[in-house]
Amino acid sequence: MSQAIQTSAKKITVLGTGTMGAAIARNLRKKGFIVSVWNRTYEKAKALAEFGITVHEQVQEAVSGADIILTMLKDGSAISEVMDSALLGLSKGTIWIQASTVGIAANEQLEAIAAENDLTYFDAPVQGTKGPAELGKLIIIASGSLFGRHIVQSVFDAIGQRTVWVSEQSGMSSRLKLALNSWAFALTHGIAESLSIAESLGIEPSLVIDVVKDGPMDSLYFQLKSAAIMAGNYDPSFSLDNAIKDAELIVEASKSAGVKVDSVEAGLKRWKRAQQAGHGSKDMAATYFAKSL
Repeated sequence: MSQAIQTSAKKITVLGTGTMGAAIARNLRKKGFIVSVWNRTYEKAKALAEFGITVHEQVQEAVSGADIILTMLKDGSAISEVMDSALLGLSKGTIWIQASTVGIAANEQLEAIAAENDLTYFDAPVQGTKGPAELGKLIIIASGSLFGRHIVQSVFDAIGQRTVWVSEQSGMSSRLKLALNSWAFALTHGIAESLSIAESLGIEPSLVIDVVKDGPMDSLYFQLKSAAIMAGNYDPSFSLDNAIKDAELIVEASKSAGVKVDSVEAGLKRWKRAQQAGHGSKDMAATYFAKSL
């Protein structure tokens, strides 16, 4: 890595400008980074130019000259495919922050791509959805070499409220993210089922919320998801389709580890019913619709 990059890595490229990637790019620009972006669908990324962000149609052009690249794409296969093209424009020693939730096997494949091409790789999935991403309040779950941490920390500080350094061993963050997602998914299904049980028994579902409020079972997450369900607002903070993808990663990893995850498997079946009924693009709270499917 060049001395210039060691002291001040300010040019960063974000690959993938969906709900999370676009918010990350905007926050990086606000914090003074020189930001370029690429998205598979160019038209969806064009609006970022209004924020002083350079939008590229070709991924090789987007990463050319970047000190750091950050991937925020759907899954490991999508990232691997994009990186195959991006490698033509990358210099050796470039820092690669992999911020998507890809699971264990895919992370190992991406880490191998980085090693084969002399890229400095950080496994750094994020905890948080649309709201925290827009506010720069994500929790960064990071693993990677001590070398270069001071550089990526400046990126994490721009997009998150806190960084948890898990390990020097890449891949440990991806493992932790699966455990964390299992908890988020259990909460989501639990809220939806509780409200639907009340309704089916002739009880106003809002009474569930009234009883939980300010008690030991209350949380901001409970308040946000229950309010969204009650209002019929399923604008995606984290889509049901993405929840299915991540739940499948949890089931796969847990089976390999010999751990039974009955609630994750049951929740996955519930989400798939809702997906088949046409709710996949909605927020994962749309598990509520599975009550009668």
